[in-house]
This record gives sequence, C-alpha cells and structure tokens, in this order.
Amino acid sequence: MERTYAKNVKPGKISVAGWVEETRKLGGLVFLKLRDMTGYIQITLPKKKVSENVFKIASSLTKESVVSVDGEAVANKEAPGGIEIIPSAIKVISTAKPLPIEFLGKVDTTFDKLLDYRSLSLRTRKNQAIFKIQSTIIHGFIEYLDKKGFLQIFTPCILGAASEGGAEVFSVDYYKKRAFLRQDPQLHRQLAIAAGLEKIYEVGASWRAEMSHTTRHLSEHRVLAAEMAFIKDEYDVIKIEEEMVLHCLKKIKNECADELEIFDTKIEIPEKIPVLKFPEVYDILEGMGKIVKRGKEYDTEAEELLWKWVKEKYKTDLFFVNRFPSAAKPFYVMKYDEEPEWARSVDLLYRGVELSSGGQREHRYDKIIEQAKEKRIPLDSIKWFAEFFQYGVPPHGGFAIGIERMTKQLLGLANIREATLFPRDTERLLP
Repeated sequence: MERTYAKNVKPGKISVAGWVEETRKLGGLVFLKLRDMTGYIQITLPKKKVSENVFKIASSLTKESVVSVDGEAVANKEAPGGIEIIPSAIKVISTAKPLPIEFLGKVDTTFDKLLDYRSLSLRTRKNQAIFKIQSTIIHGFIEYLDKKGFLQIFTPCILGAASEGGAEVFSVDYYKKRAFLRQDPQLHRQLAIAAGLEKIYEVGASWRAEMSHTTRHLSEHRVLAAEMAFIKDEYDVIKIEEEMVLHCLKKIKNECADELEIFDTKIEIPEKIPVLKFPEVYDILEGMGKIVKRGKEYDTEAEELLWKWVKEKYKTDLFFVNRFPSAAKPFYVMKYDEEPEWARSVDLLYRGVELSSGGQREHRYDKIIEQAKEKRIPLDSIKWFAEFFQYGVPPHGGFAIGIERMTKQLLGLANIREATLFPRDTERLLP
C-alpha cells in the first residue's frame, strides 16, 4: 500500500510512516503521536482491538523511533485532524536511542546546544515551518523572475581575486595557488550581462570573514541575485525588486497560512514600497534625534528609526533607501554624473533590517577605472573584470537579497541562525 502523509489521511485502509514523538499508556490503551513533514497522526491501540504483537511493539517504542503503520483510519474529534488510525501492523524501521538533548515542547536546552544537535532540533514543527516558508520565499522570487524572462545562471564560488577587495575574505589553497571564496558574485553577474544574456538571476552562497557576533550576521549566507540590462536608471531595478518581493509575500500568505500561524505573524502587503533618498534621510533621522554625519552611511540604530518613521507615515514595514554617499560604495556602483557625491545605490529594508543591496552599475570603462583608482584598488586586481567593458556593455543594474535575513525578518526570529539549516559563523563549523 502506498504511504499517505498526515495532512492527506482520510477514513479507510491506510499506510503511514514517521517519527514517534510521544507515547502515552492509559490502562488498556496506547496512544502514539506520529509526526511526518506535513503534520501529526494519532495512532490509537485499544488492547482488545489490536493484536497482542502490535500492542507489544507500540508499548515498547522509544521517542523519535521511525515506524510505519498499516491500519484503519476512523473519525475521532479528539485526534489531530479529527482522524485516528487503529493499526493492524506496526513495523519499526529505525529504533532511536535515548535522546542526548530535549528539543520538543518547552525546553531548557541552550540555543548553542540545539545547534550542536541540529539534525534533532530541526525535527520540531516550528523549525520545519521555518524552512517550508524559506522554500516558498525562494520559489516566489524565481516564479516572478521566470515569468519576466530572466535566465537562471550559476557563477563561480572560487575566485582568483577578492570580489570587493578588503580583508573580509576566506582564502583557499587552489592547486598551490591562492584563491578566495566569493563575498558576492556581483562582478561575474555583470560579466554575464556583458556577454549579452541581458536578464539573469542566481541563487547561491556567499562568504564573508567578518568577526561579527550579531543576531543578523553569518559567515556563509545565501542570496537571490538578479541583474538586468538596458535600464534607464536605478528605478528600473527598484520596480523589478518591488514587484518580485510583493509577489513573494502574496505567495507566502496564500500557501503558508498554517506555518505563519505557528509564529503568530501577519504579512501586510503594501500597494507600493516607499523610497527614501539621501540627503533627506539625514533630515528624517535628525528629526528623530539621531545625528549622522553628512556624507556617511547610517548605522543599525538608524535603520530601526527609519522603519518607525516609515511605519507611521506609510503604514508598511518595507522601504527602499536610494542615493547613498558614493564614498561608502564599491567602485562598480554608478554615481550621479551631476552630483558625484551620491551613488545610484539602493537598499531594501524590512522591519528595520537591510535585506538587499543593489542599484545601477557603472558600465563605462573609463569611469570604472577612475572609480577603482579613487578607491585605491590596484588595477591589475580587477583587469580580468574591467577589460570587458571596453567592448560594448549596456547600462545595467540589479540587486542581491539575503534569503536567511528575509526569513528572519518575516517570521520575527530572534537570531538569523534559526533561519539557517546548518549555520556557519565565527565559531561554528560543525555539524
């Protein structure tokens, strides 16, 4: 008989399988709470209605053992989903030893210890809901971009030069040469545009060797990044990102109602995402008592303040910030020709945390070289990238949005590691 998942159980002959989350014995009754990836199934064993062997097997099961159950599904208002199964056969697929940690229900186990035993702690309904929603986030992004004619590409993770300069890179031994794990595949996405692909996206990992011990930073994180050619300016990029994010939120709201209920979170979807701009951002912050030196970027406290301001004025948790100080941005970001102190650089923030960076890239070879010199970047180190801009490259731009960060902000998680299947940070390399 083909296996049925918990959410699809209906009255009649049935076969199910999963993990034994709980065993209860009440006189001549044994109850098993069986869990699979879709929910819970109650297995009820009245001693007088099941075989002696089946009753014996059920009575001896250890917590988190994996079993399959054949039997008759019958209506019971007290059971999960209003149905219970009276088993005719139980097969023990894998017997669980005594668990090294407590991870179900209210537990005193520390977060670090839960991460040490991640493959166990991930078994909870709440943790599994996180990753169903995260999967839906990615599918929502891809679904929108595919409909818009974007091509999915894959850029290299191992680079011969640090993609953004600086010391925040992991170096690796590459056939007796020094190589680096990418901080961001930004430059290769631009080369894909130079190659004539015009509209591309990718989903992949990036690495940053930052000694950041915060609830929002990881050493390894995943992004969805998109790049598009023949744009008029950065507002074309904003339009695509706005539509993509709103499409994604609608998809989550429609498809993940049960999972969202676990986190008691509501998704509010605005008609438009407001855009704040420098230097007006300085004035907004000053009005809230936060002084940021002109020509400098704001800090995380300022991000929270801007969120409060946007929430009050526009009734939304999402907002863009545009026209950052060019001195704070990488060499490949286009400046305003008439106001070179400002860059065509755009961030998307959600509930006071930056989700993405993007904007319009510089496509003019002479400007790329000029800006690299301004940033004191050795020209030899970017020759592999810059030289292609001598052979005809259209105006282009894009963005990269953090998958774990969006998951964290959407669900109100306390720590980004909760939104990461197997986190990598300054102290964790296993499991």
